[in-house]
Amino acid sequence: MQQQQTNSNLSQINFREGDYFDEVAAEHAVQFIEKYCSHVKGASGRLVLEDWQKDDIVRPLFGWKREDGLRKFRTCYIEIPRKNAKSTLSAAIALYMLFGEGEHGAEIVSAAADRQQARIVYDIAAGMCRQSRTLSTRARVMQNEIRFRSSFYKSISAEARTKHGFNCSCVIFDELHAQPDAELWNVLTTSVASRKQPLVIALTTAGHDTSSICFEIHEYAKKVQSGEIPDATFLPVLYAADADDDWRAEATWRKANPGFGTICQREYFEQQVFEAQNSPSNISKFKRLHLNIWTSSSESWLADEDFMKNKEKLPSEEYLQTLECWCGLDLASTRDLTAFAMLWRESATRFYLRVHQFVNAERAETKNSEGVNYFEFQESGDLTITSGNVTDFDAVRNYVLQQAEKHNIRAVAFDRKFAPYLVTELLDRGLNMSPFGQGFYEMSYPTKRVEMSLLKGEIVHGGNKCLRWQFNCAIVDKDAADNVKITKNRHKKGQQVDGVVASIMAFGEMLKDIENNEIPHVFSL
Repeated sequence: MQQQQTNSNLSQINFREGDYFDEVAAEHAVQFIEKYCSHVKGASGRLVLEDWQKDDIVRPLFGWKREDGLRKFRTCYIEIPRKNAKSTLSAAIALYMLFGEGEHGAEIVSAAADRQQARIVYDIAAGMCRQSRTLSTRARVMQNEIRFRSSFYKSISAEARTKHGFNCSCVIFDELHAQPDAELWNVLTTSVASRKQPLVIALTTAGHDTSSICFEIHEYAKKVQSGEIPDATFLPVLYAADADDDWRAEATWRKANPGFGTICQREYFEQQVFEAQNSPSNISKFKRLHLNIWTSSSESWLADEDFMKNKEKLPSEEYLQTLECWCGLDLASTRDLTAFAMLWRESATRFYLRVHQFVNAERAETKNSEGVNYFEFQESGDLTITSGNVTDFDAVRNYVLQQAEKHNIRAVAFDRKFAPYLVTELLDRGLNMSPFGQGFYEMSYPTKRVEMSLLKGEIVHGGNKCLRWQFNCAIVDKDAADNVKITKNRHKKGQQVDGVVASIMAFGEMLKDIENNEIPHVFSL
C-alpha cells in the first residue's frame, strides 16, 4: 500500500520509482515493541512508543519498502540529545530484528567505543527479554548473548581486528561520537554485505571532534536530509537546536528534545542551565549534550561581563606591599608575548591581580595589522613594547626584580619547558622560582578556582585592557576525566592567552602553599 511520507526527516529524501509504504509491516514493528518490550530502568510497565519514536524512526524503518518488497532504508543515523531514551528504543529495535523479522540466522550486534558502552543497549534488551514471558520462553538470555533459534543478538568489544568474520544482519552502533577512528565502523558496516536487507543504526549525541567518523556521518546525514545527496537507502534523524538559539529558553529545549516534558523533564533542564550559568565553561557541554549542537574540542570559558565585574581600581602600592604575593611568569618564545602576573591575598574572599606583558615591536606591528592594538595596551600601562623583533628578556628580568624589591613575593611559578638564562638569573638574585607544569594535571584545579573566584567577584584586576582581551580569547580544553586547562582558539587570528595562563599559575602557586599548610586555608579544598 503506497502512502505519501509526512515525517519531516523524509521531506527531501530521494524516493525511487517503485518505493512504497507498507502499513502492515510498519504497524507490525510498532505492535511488537509495545506488546513485548518493557521499561527496565526508571519507569516500569510496557514500553509505549511516543509519536516521534513511531513516526520518525520505527514506522519509516520497517514500513518503507523498495519495489522488490525489501527494506528501503539500510542505514539510519539518529542524532539525539541525552535523556531521550535512545538506548531503550534501540534495545527494542534490536529485539524486533531478532524475533520479529523472521530472518534465518540473523546476527544482531551492539557496538560502541568500548564493551561497557556497548553493553548498555544489550543489558536493556536482555532485561526486556527476561520480563516478557513470551520472549524468555523462546530464547536463551545469557550474559553477553541472546539466542533465538539459529539467530543471536550480542554486545561486542571494540577491537576491530577481531570482527572481520562477522556476517551481521543488524548493527546497533551506540554513541558513535566517542569512536576514536573509523576502523570498527568500517568493519561492521561492510560485514552486512551478504544480507538481503541489512540494517545499520547509529545512535549518538553531538560530538566535538570534527575529524571523527561521527562528524563525517553527521555531515552526510545533513546532506541527505536536505536532498543534496540522493541516497535512497539512508534515513537521517536529527534533533538539534540551532547554534544561535537561546540555550536558556524552554522553546530551545523543546526544539532539540523530542521527549521533552515526557521522557526528559523540565526540572532537569532548569537545573542544568542553572549550573551552566554559574560555571560558564559548562555552557558548551550543555549545548552539546542537551541541545545536540556540535562544539569544538575546546569550550568557551568566561563571558566578558564575568571578567569585568571585577574591574575596580587596585589599591595603592603601599597597601599591596603589606600583603603576601604569588607570581606567574609565562615565558614566551623569542617572538611571542611574555606575561608576569602578581596575585596578592587580602582575605579569604579578596585577591588583587596585576598582569604586565611584554612584546617586541615587530610583533606588535603585525598584530596591530590583524586588529589587535598592542599600542593601546601600552598606553594603558598593561604592556611594554620592546624594540626589535625578539623578546627582550633583559626588560622582563628588570621588571620582575623591581617588583621583587617592593613586594613580598613568596614564589614565582614558571613553565618548566621554558627555562632560559632568565630563570637562572632570577634564582641567583634570590627569587623562589617554582616550575609549574602546563598539562591538565597541574592546571585543572587552579583554573577551576580562578573561574569560581572571578564569578564571585573575588579577584580585583582593575579592568586591565590587555588581560581583558586575552580572557576573551581564552577557551577551556577538557580531557576525558573533565580536567581543564586554558588554551587559545587557533581558528581565529591574533589570539593570545599568556596573561590568563600566568594568572592561573600565580593562583596555583598560592594553592600549593595552602595545601602545604604554609599559609592559612582561604577556602575549603
